[in-house]
Amino acid sequence: MRNITCIVCPIGCLLEIDDSGGMENLSVTGNHCPRGEAYALEEIRSPKRIVTATCKIENTPTGSSVLRLPVKTSSPCPCSLIPALLNDIYKVKVSLLVKLGDVVIADWKQPLDDDCHSEGIDVIATRSIGL
Repeated sequence: MRNITCIVCPIGCLLEIDDSGGMENLSVTGNHCPRGEAYALEEIRSPKRIVTATCKIENTPTGSSVLRLPVKTSSPCPCSLIPALLNDIYKVKVSLLVKLGDVVIADWKQPLDDDCHSEGIDVIATRSIGL
């Protein structure tokens, strides 16, 4: 039995997940809506998070107070891949002219799903720099 708090809506239901039947037969109780059950099942089977970080800015003027660009993923990343994603973000150097929403890393690797599809994650700028 596992307990988690649902974060889908402001109610914050305390969810109980019974995993005694295995990962394919999970049972969720405590949810006030179907979204809570879906959240609990995904959180147990394949947890994902939006990742925020900063990357280096090339050729910053001397005395500039802005040395790093804040970025975030365009969609949730599987928790198991977050260290690799952060490693790649920290290697990136962006130009001084960046606009909010610009793609810093396009189509970052994602593992293939059961249907052999791969949808990469974009890493985007969360502020404009030098414009």
